[in-house]
Amino acid sequence: MVIASPVQGLPHRDPLRALVAPPTWLAAAHLLLDALVGMASAFVVGMGLFLSVVLLPLALLGVPVWIVTTWVSAGLARLERTRYRVLLGVAIDTQPLPAFQRNPLRYGGVLWRDPGVRRRALHQLLAAPVGVLTSGITYVLLSGALALLAMPLLGIAVPADGTTTYSFPLVDTGGGRALLAGIGLVLLLAAPAVLRALAAADIALARILLGPVPELLARRVDELERSRARVVDAGEAERRRLERDLHDGTQQRLVALGMTLGRAKARYKQDPAAVGELLDDAHQQAKDAVTELRGLIRGLHPPVLTDRGLDAALSAIAVRCPVPVQLTVEIDERPSSTVEAIGYFVVAEALTNVARHSRAAQASVTVHRERGGPLWISITDDGVGGADPERGTGLRGLADRVSGVDGQLRVDSPVGGPTVLTVELPTAPAGLTR
Repeated sequence: MVIASPVQGLPHRDPLRALVAPPTWLAAAHLLLDALVGMASAFVVGMGLFLSVVLLPLALLGVPVWIVTTWVSAGLARLERTRYRVLLGVAIDTQPLPAFQRNPLRYGGVLWRDPGVRRRALHQLLAAPVGVLTSGITYVLLSGALALLAMPLLGIAVPADGTTTYSFPLVDTGGGRALLAGIGLVLLLAAPAVLRALAAADIALARILLGPVPELLARRVDELERSRARVVDAGEAERRRLERDLHDGTQQRLVALGMTLGRAKARYKQDPAAVGELLDDAHQQAKDAVTELRGLIRGLHPPVLTDRGLDAALSAIAVRCPVPVQLTVEIDERPSSTVEAIGYFVVAEALTNVARHSRAAQASVTVHRERGGPLWISITDDGVGGADPERGTGLRGLADRVSGVDGQLRVDSPVGGPTVLTVELPTAPAGLTR
């Protein structure tokens, strides 16, 4: 999301109005801070990268330094985006970090391959020279214009005795000072246009390096287009399955229940004392039909998920799983019901796959969400590994379900294990309401 920048909205044809407009001085403040913020960011990130490389041969100590550097870089990028939003009125979307993994070597490699991490670091390394340039131009332009405008005041402060005091051209004459003041006024009136151009260049660089990676967005669009047909087919297959289950199961039980009650009614007229067995049978058939209906409803949307949220619903799944599951749920704020349902079924299907195919001794499920952020789900097992979304419909179905809300699913499953399934579910896409 990009909000119209106040700097870009400055009146172009009225230099005087542009000069006194608040956005002009907000832009000036932003540009003057560029050097300070840029040098601090470049020093921190540059030192982190240097130590990562230097310490890498020493028992791989550079890996944790690299991981911490990427976290610090992401935090600095958040501060930068806040500065752009507050001073320039420009909101730059973020490229989130990859989901955390417990294996530091694997996680460090994922961070290194992530283009968003590299682009953030590049922006922070370039921030020092770019900041010095933009801050320098802004400072020289504004201070020089104000200094030239103040030249006529020297006529009051300096006695008119004909002596040369400043050894600077035009300063020691009234006409010269007036000319310099005119030049200062022209520079001051031109300052809004120059500041607007500098701010626009600064914003463009930030959008390219701090915003979402265009290649990833294009890849996501292609993935959504490819999965759309599979989502439609999966929905149709689910509808046919429900129709078959209702026809072959619940409907047959209800038909049998009606027939049993009919027999009981007919027998009651002849021998009222002999209908007890038929009523017991009808009662059992009714309970079985209710149980089947509850199972179908639970498969569509479990009531406990609506009533008590993901923590309680996933606890029930973990208890029923044949493989011991360690469940951790940390959610500051409940997401929309749609996202909750997708997260629930992702965990349910993933644990079913663990029980059927992984030969794992234990598994863990971690669900995490900070207020306003995406919902992260990580399912890990210590099984044989080798899970591949391209070779089975289970993981592909999960990917299609996740892509329905513009989420992402990643599978890391080397042969021999462990298998790590990571899901990111955006919690505020258009159309997702509670």
